[in-house]
Amino acid sequence: MKAFVLDRYGKGRSLRSADVPTPELRDDEVLVQVHAAGVNLLDSKIRDGEFKLILPHRLPIVLGHDVAGEVVKVGSRVRQFKLGDQVYARPDDLRIGTFAEFVSVKEASLAHKPKALTMEEAASIPLVALTAWQALVEKANLKKGQKVFIQAGSGGVGTFAIQLAKHLGATVATTTSTANVSLVKSLGADVVIDYKTQDFEDVLRDYDVVLNSQDTKTLEKSLRVLKRGGKLISISGPPDPEFGKEIGAPGFVKLVLRLLSSGIRRKAKSRGVTFSFLFMKANGRQLREITPLFDAGVIRPVVDRVFPFESTNDALAYVEKGRAKGKVVIKVR
Repeated sequence: MKAFVLDRYGKGRSLRSADVPTPELRDDEVLVQVHAAGVNLLDSKIRDGEFKLILPHRLPIVLGHDVAGEVVKVGSRVRQFKLGDQVYARPDDLRIGTFAEFVSVKEASLAHKPKALTMEEAASIPLVALTAWQALVEKANLKKGQKVFIQAGSGGVGTFAIQLAKHLGATVATTTSTANVSLVKSLGADVVIDYKTQDFEDVLRDYDVVLNSQDTKTLEKSLRVLKRGGKLISISGPPDPEFGKEIGAPGFVKLVLRLLSSGIRRKAKSRGVTFSFLFMKANGRQLREITPLFDAGVIRPVVDRVFPFESTNDALAYVEKGRAKGKVVIKVR
C-alpha cells in the first residue's frame, strides 16, 4: 500500500512516500480502507521527536491520528463491525498510521461514521472531539451555568470545544484573531477576545474552567482568571505525575514529569485551583456518544482545507503555521 513514512526524527523533516506492507490485523482489530485522514499538530511533534520519552515508537512509522473510511476486514473477535461499514476513529497510540491507504484499528477505538458527514468531514473529528470531551466532560465535569475559557477558539480543538461547551449549557469565552471573530461567534462563543488588541487576563474573572492549549506564559496567566476551586486543564503541557502513572512510565520519566510540572502545580495550589494535563486517548465509546451530536446538527465540523494524498507533507507544513480555521484533512481515496 502507499503510505507516508517517518524514517528518523527531525524538526521539519519530510515524510517519505513509500510502498509498505498492509498492516497486520490482530484478533480485536478492524482493517479500514482510508478515505480521509485528519492532520494534527501532534503528527508534527512526533516527527520532530518531542514525544520520544513518552511515546516510544519504533521507527520507521507511518504517521496520522485521524481516519474515516470503510471496513474491509475484521479480526476473529470483532463483533460490532462488518465489511462495508463506514467508520471513523482516532487509532491508539503506538498503533497510529492513517497517512496510508489502509490502517488497522482496535474495535474498542472505532465508531460508525456520522451519517450527516462526508468522509473528509468525519476525518476531521476524532482527535479534537475526544480531546474536548475528555477535558470538558471527563476531567472538568462542566455543568450548565458554569463559565469556561477555551483558548484558540478557531483552531481544531477550539472549534469543537466551543460547541460542546455550549451544548452542555456553559458560558464560553475564547481568544482568536480579528479575522476569526465572526467564526467563533457563529459556533456559540459568548465572550470573544481579540488577542491582537486585548489581554484575556484584563477581561475574564471568576471562571470555573480553563482549557489551555498555548504556551507557558499563557498557562500561568490562566490561573489568575479562575475562581477558587476552579480547574486548569492543559493539553499543551507540562505533563504531570498523574500522566506518568497513566502511561506506566519508567521511574526516571515520572521524575522528569514531576519536575516539569512542579512550578505550575505549586502556583495552582497557592491559588486554590487544580492543574491537570490531558493527553487524549483513543476511545470508541466516547466517539459513539459524540456521533449523534453531528447527526442532530448540534455540532458541525469546521474544515479549513482538504489536501490530496500526494501533498501530505504540504498539509503538515500548513498545520504547523498555526493559522488553520478548524481542521486540515488529507483525501486518500
